[in-house]
Amino acid sequence: MPGDGPRSRLPVRRWHGPPEPATAAVVARCAGPTLDVGCGPGRLALALARAGHTAVGVDISPYAVRLTRARGVVALHRDVFAALPGEGRWAHVLLVDGNIGIGGDPYVLLRRCRELIRAGGTLLVELEPPGPGLWRGDARLTFRSPAGAVRRSGAFRWGRLDTVAVHDTARAAELAVRDVFEAGRRWFGELERS
Repeated sequence: MPGDGPRSRLPVRRWHGPPEPATAAVVARCAGPTLDVGCGPGRLALALARAGHTAVGVDISPYAVRLTRARGVVALHRDVFAALPGEGRWAHVLLVDGNIGIGGDPYVLLRRCRELIRAGGTLLVELEPPGPGLWRGDARLTFRSPAGAVRRSGAFRWGRLDTVAVHDTARAAELAVRDVFEAGRRWFGELERS
């Protein structure tokens, strides 16, 4: 439809698969209890647990929580903006697979996740490659039903953040960008709470 805006294909199969090589680069930066926000089917939480870390997945989808638990990983059916266990004591929080968009404003989400980590803790955030900057707006999901019909979700608030805009957004959220790195043709930022 005209005016729909840009479209992006979501890697749903990857999300449901095993931990992939880019995951290893994120897991390697974790050295303590880690909260996987928007854990989906739990492949990152599983990779963390396999590496010997305490890992807890959090997702608003009961189905995602069931899938994560079926992998043998602890998961909570919660909203990241609601009360969570261990606030201010997590060593790391993950926002991977586009989850920087949760809530519709990356700045607000980073501020919230800052409250979850301890001093010196980090947020590991998947970013867009250089170019699109910071984007906030309405998004929709389009999918094909098992019967073949194309369906669209209602509009929901979402956001995106690239490797350049992360610096100003992190600073505004009182976080320092420790590193921006590429792994498996994907970009990530490591943001630290001082």
